[in-house]
Amino acid sequence: MNLSIERARSRKPITLLTIIGVLLLPAIIGGILVAALQNPTERLDSMTAAIVNLDEPVTIDDQYTPLGRQLASGLVEGSDDMDSNLTWVISNEEDAADGLADGSYQAVVTIPAEFSAAATSAGQTIANGSGTPEQATIQVTTPDDGLVADDLITSQIASVAASSMGTMLSEATMENVLVGFTTIGDQIGEAASGASELADGARSAADGAAELPEGAAQLADGAAQLGSGASELASGLGTIASGTRDAASGATELGNGLTSGAAALNQSGLVPDQLFEGANGAQRATAGVRDGVAGLDAQLSQLLSKCGAQATPEFCEELAIASGTASALVTPSDQAAQAAAGTATGLRAFDAEATKTVTGQLNAAGAGAIGLADGLNQLAAGTDQSATGASALGDGATQLSDGATALADGAGELATGLDTLATGTGDLAGGLRTASEQLPSFSDDESTSLASVISDPVTSNAEASTIFGPTAIPLLAAVALWFGGLASFLVMRAHTARTLTSRRSSASLTLRAFWPAAAIGAGQGVLVALIVQIVASYDAAAWWAFAGTAVLAGVAFAAVNQALVAVFGGAGRWISALVGVVAVATGLISTVPGWLASVGAALPTAPAFTGLIAANGAAVAGLVVWAVLSLIVTTVVVAMRRTTSAKAVLASA
Repeated sequence: MNLSIERARSRKPITLLTIIGVLLLPAIIGGILVAALQNPTERLDSMTAAIVNLDEPVTIDDQYTPLGRQLASGLVEGSDDMDSNLTWVISNEEDAADGLADGSYQAVVTIPAEFSAAATSAGQTIANGSGTPEQATIQVTTPDDGLVADDLITSQIASVAASSMGTMLSEATMENVLVGFTTIGDQIGEAASGASELADGARSAADGAAELPEGAAQLADGAAQLGSGASELASGLGTIASGTRDAASGATELGNGLTSGAAALNQSGLVPDQLFEGANGAQRATAGVRDGVAGLDAQLSQLLSKCGAQATPEFCEELAIASGTASALVTPSDQAAQAAAGTATGLRAFDAEATKTVTGQLNAAGAGAIGLADGLNQLAAGTDQSATGASALGDGATQLSDGATALADGAGELATGLDTLATGTGDLAGGLRTASEQLPSFSDDESTSLASVISDPVTSNAEASTIFGPTAIPLLAAVALWFGGLASFLVMRAHTARTLTSRRSSASLTLRAFWPAAAIGAGQGVLVALIVQIVASYDAAAWWAFAGTAVLAGVAFAAVNQALVAVFGGAGRWISALVGVVAVATGLISTVPGWLASVGAALPTAPAFTGLIAANGAAVAGLVVWAVLSLIVTTVVVAMRRTTSAKAVLASA
């Protein structure tokens, strides 16, 4: 089926199949590129890489540490963050080289022999306080004829694995360091407490030592007085010993005298003989008085009985009175006789008993006096010893006084030294406490968390699911639509071949050639948006914005390519291809030369790229401006092509 659209460089009309081919070209290009480059991490298992582990494990604190083996295991097991993993093969150097040469392996990761030693060298240097830390390295080798991204993928995976192991080792080292900080801080805190206690003790000792000189001086004075008193005591004790010996001699003489007196008393009795003679005489006298009174009483009684007529009454009465008096004296005289007899008897008994008692007491007193003399002699001997000891005490007290004086002098210096020590230890305690407070202290959980952050302080939440990042799809879409616009004017004319003879206006002719390409461009935008949705699964709002921008870009690119072909002819198509290449180059990476980046920013693909990333008014305005300017340029070119010379007309005829 032929359409009334003029074909470029041919008089044949364009068929519907050609239109369909041009329409599908961007969708096919974009689909192929997106399918090849989108989410390559989902298909990593299609790559085969070899691991050559030459590492020699080390032993740390009696623990076997094969870090090379652990790294190899980590590469084989892969990461939970990756959808798939390379197909890893544990190999040797010869097999790895052969596989790299014949294409069996897309990469070879070599773990050197000193890997474990180097990886643990930093921790060992910190633990031992000496040594030279080394950085562990691995080698990633790819074939010279390897594909563009294979080296990047393999190196990134190996680098991430090595970095993860480095982070793990750093975490362990930093955790030990942080725990060490806490331990050191605690120990310094304990040392500060000990220093504070020492300062308090030194201060108390200094206070006590400050009082010690006065006490030592008093001790010296007391010791001096003690020495003088002891000397005087020794002298007095000598005098006492001499007096005690004299008293012992007197006691001995007294004892002997008492014993002799007791013997003499025992012989003579206690009562003198004269007393005995007086008592016996009194006994005899009272007996005679008794007998005389009794005889007198009897005689008077007889006389009274004979008193009668021969005697006068007065005589008889007086005789009666005398008889009565005599009778009254009988009893007292008898009692006196008995008393005198009893006195004599009692005196004899008293003499015997008292003499016995007194002689016994005198004998006892004599023995006691002799014993006292012995005790006094012993006391005198002990007193002599005491005097000697007191003399020695005096000498020692004098020496003590001298030593106490020296102690007073030394105690003053000691007090000064202890005060200095207390001040120094107080300052030390304060410094240690400040150091302890300034040293960080962490719990085990805090140490683990902090070590994790310190070992890997900066991370990124950027997703690396695509090889070119999140802008890959907008870039590929923009480039595909650009080449779709180029394809439209590879098969269509920028303006009709009857421009010179047509009666239509230049603008009408421009739009007549533009609208088929614009319709194709809009259709290309829709198809590209649909393919992108299948791959990227945008939400509804994002997809509608993407699709609208893609349709607008397809229309604008058709206008720009029309203008390029209208102005430059076939060279315009070459320029268009060059624009597409520059768009790809400047959209892949930011490290392109500045002049090239400036060229890329000035191209019509720049607002399309920006709008496809995130729809915005500036991108839409940029595309509209490019489209309008391109139509104006094409219109101007068409107007210029409608004038010619007679020579040119004749030549064409």
